[in-house]
Amino acid sequence: MPNTVDDWERRRGHPLGVEQVAAAVRAAPPRLGRVRLVAIDGPSGSGKSTYAAELAERIPDSRLVSTDDFATWDDPIAWWPRLVAGVFHPLGAGRPGRYRRTQWVNGKPGPGDWVDVPVPGTLLVEGVSSGRRSIMSSLSALIWCELPDPLRRLERAVARDGADSRAELLRWQAFESGWYPVDRTRDRASIVVLCDRSRTSSVR
Repeated sequence: MPNTVDDWERRRGHPLGVEQVAAAVRAAPPRLGRVRLVAIDGPSGSGKSTYAAELAERIPDSRLVSTDDFATWDDPIAWWPRLVAGVFHPLGAGRPGRYRRTQWVNGKPGPGDWVDVPVPGTLLVEGVSSGRRSIMSSLSALIWCELPDPLRRLERAVARDGADSRAELLRWQAFESGWYPVDRTRDRASIVVLCDRSRTSSVR
């Protein structure tokens, strides 16, 4: 029975559940110092946050960081150095990380509370662009969350963020349609998860 991410990669097309994905992650070797770094990436509204939370519950000594703590409508990706310097670099050196969360007040982003990140066994980073190519060598696993219909993804995101966010979410989807073909995130993923209401998943 396969129990590593590489084993699952060799079994392309075989369905698996979140328990099996968690087992594969737990068995994967750490590549960020002593930490297993796992990215859960995919377009807005694809179910990343829910899936990441379910995965975190099944992985002891894990810590979950969301890119929502960094990104804003006007800055979808340029915040990345803050995550690298504040979290990846210190954890890779065996030291706790720290970053300042983005806080929204009356619809405007600004500096929020500081967040401490103790050195975990597994760091799950969830959000758009979390699995970008520049961090690939440090990833123990890259999970791609998928919901193919962009209209369904939009409606999910609007239900989550509110009707006033629709215009911004449409602009965000346009950004994603340019970002992902260039970064080729899905093509590099070791596990692809179909995050439909039925919560089915499959290995590529």
